[in-house]
Amino acid sequence: MIIPALQDLARELPRGQRLMGIDLGDKTIGIAVGDPGHMIATPVTTIRRKKFTEDAQVLLKLIDDRQVGGLVIGWPLNMDGSEGPRCQSVKQFANNMAKLRDLPMTFWDERLSTVAVTRDMIAADLSRGKRAKVVDQSAAAFILQGALDSLKR
Repeated sequence: MIIPALQDLARELPRGQRLMGIDLGDKTIGIAVGDPGHMIATPVTTIRRKKFTEDAQVLLKLIDDRQVGGLVIGWPLNMDGSEGPRCQSVKQFANNMAKLRDLPMTFWDERLSTVAVTRDMIAADLSRGKRAKVVDQSAAAFILQGALDSLKR
């Protein structure tokens, strides 16, 4: 079920369940998972996209393995705050996931998440090849960490 407000999502989570952050791209899906106390987001993996059914099966396995009780999905707003065609694609993905598993999920503004993560990786002197391998899962962690920080306030 898609829940509009992050605070409502947190109330829907079963006790001890984690949140999963998802950075949904055209070619990849970055995955991060928070700790049970909802304090720290950790990058987990990047899924190379295939078909929805295959992608969903990988996600569902990660959800089960990591005791995830809710999803925070990056919301790709345009820089002016408007919703573009990518938002529709993300919404459709979320609706399709909701048909497979009754998990509370919400969207979180992902503007500039990849830019911020890439900038930090460059500052840490990571090579282009190493950055390419982890940028999507790091962006998912950036998105999820923003949501977790908001929950603390």
